[in-house]
Amino acid sequence: MTISPLVLGPMMRYVDETSASVWVETKSAARVSIRAGGRSWETGTFAVHGHHYALVELDMLEPGTVTPYFLDINGTQAWPDPESEFPPSMIATLKTGKPLRMAYGSCRTSVPHDRTGNRTHGVDSLRAYALKMASGGDHPWPDLVAFLGDQVYADLTSDQMQEFIRARRDIEAPPGEELKDYEEYAHLYYLAWSDPANRWLLSTLPSAMIFDDHDIRDDWNTSLSWKKEMEATSWWHGRIVAGLASYWVYQHLGNLSPQERADDAIWQHISAHEGEDEIDVSAELDSFADRADQDPGSYRWSYCRDFGDTRLIVVDSRAARDLAPDHRALVDTAEMAWLDGRMRGGFRHLLVATSLPFLLPMGLHYVESWNEAISQGAWGNRAARAGEKLRQAVDLEHWGAFQNSFREVAALVTEVADGKRGPAPETIAFLSGDVHYSYVSEVERTSGSRIVQAVCSPIRNPLPRLMRSFAAVMSYGLATPVGALVARSAKVPDPPFRWSGIRGPWFDNNLASLEVTPEGLKLWWQTGVVDGGDHLHPGLKRVATVTVAPRGAGAGGRP
Repeated sequence: MTISPLVLGPMMRYVDETSASVWVETKSAARVSIRAGGRSWETGTFAVHGHHYALVELDMLEPGTVTPYFLDINGTQAWPDPESEFPPSMIATLKTGKPLRMAYGSCRTSVPHDRTGNRTHGVDSLRAYALKMASGGDHPWPDLVAFLGDQVYADLTSDQMQEFIRARRDIEAPPGEELKDYEEYAHLYYLAWSDPANRWLLSTLPSAMIFDDHDIRDDWNTSLSWKKEMEATSWWHGRIVAGLASYWVYQHLGNLSPQERADDAIWQHISAHEGEDEIDVSAELDSFADRADQDPGSYRWSYCRDFGDTRLIVVDSRAARDLAPDHRALVDTAEMAWLDGRMRGGFRHLLVATSLPFLLPMGLHYVESWNEAISQGAWGNRAARAGEKLRQAVDLEHWGAFQNSFREVAALVTEVADGKRGPAPETIAFLSGDVHYSYVSEVERTSGSRIVQAVCSPIRNPLPRLMRSFAAVMSYGLATPVGALVARSAKVPDPPFRWSGIRGPWFDNNLASLEVTPEGLKLWWQTGVVDGGDHLHPGLKRVATVTVAPRGAGAGGRP
């Protein structure tokens, strides 16, 4: 049996009308090429801490075409495997003017897909989706899938990850079962992306990604107190450097358009390298990651893409925070200015993808705003210490816990919705994950754009049943008025607008889809189901559907 020179990939990443990028990890230094449509594109690998990667940039493609491709390593075909049970991998370029269709979700743990794994973590919705798409039939493909955080769990590791850790260090010594360095991150990504069905899907379906806390650690950048506590440990510096460096390699690099990559300093260094020897960027990447952590303004992880009449803005709601108590912000001044420049009308739909829901259930939003106020000293020092402990214990660190940022973004959104930043879109939709349940909410307005929050979480990591009850309580009933009273007791102003639920919450593992249709913005959620005890071949069931119609045309939803 021939051992493949591929470790991971190929992964189809950024694709537009005339270009595509394909990411791979190889076992050793190599020349990597893509063959498609009678042409070929080739590049060499670059090294990071003993691992080898390539991003092949394909150019001058025909818009709106679907073309099979082959991947060669050192002149020998490495993908697809001739014995693979899956269809050929394809390059599908965008068609100018085609309405956007995309999938999205967050929070996916990497455990086996057998009976035991499905019992503890549920069916992997992404894998169930992959099997459906591989089965043939008339299944329309999305233009991309957006992973909105927690692609990997660096702090809550699986048995397989812990086995790897034990083989290389004392797992009883800090940081214990959590990740320590780049080598462990590389193995964690291997566990996340090596399943054959998911691997095939991601070889064809373009993907866009953004991190959330578990990509680094639970509560990442919740507060200045949290950050100081982490920095006082013996292991945090190694974790954050490895986490951000590996994120750049495995996730962020493929988010970038050819023009954006050309402006990236590390990519400039890689692409300028000439000669047969492989360039090693370990030291440069570590230095960059350290600087990005210490000075968030030194690098931007957010990005923006236009798909015809739809704009997608992907917002970093973790690394770009300003934690100074006197000007605490979920996104710092530079990041807010960047967002301000892209929150514009003139599109039919404006999509803002942020891992943390902008609009939590109102009761929970009030609780988070109250907690921020008392943690900042509204009730004195003793209450501030208690508030900080509560904040970290129950993850009170969403947009509602950063009131300055929430109000700034709310003002931007309202201006767009009212037509003050160009023609008002039909819909402004926040796409999010993180909370481990899914729901749709809408801002209460009588004119202008409809403003909605559509959450899909988790892809595979269901909320414990006790926490489901808490989430449901915070979404309905007395939670909102009681929360409002609590917030006012700490002199927190009311939100600039009100919102209420359209659908949800529901707690299945889900992958959401979104499509721009003549009727409006259509969203639906699908979950994996096991029939006849065949855990390795789950089916796919629709959980909910919501169509956000233009104002005045009505809105519908069905289970």
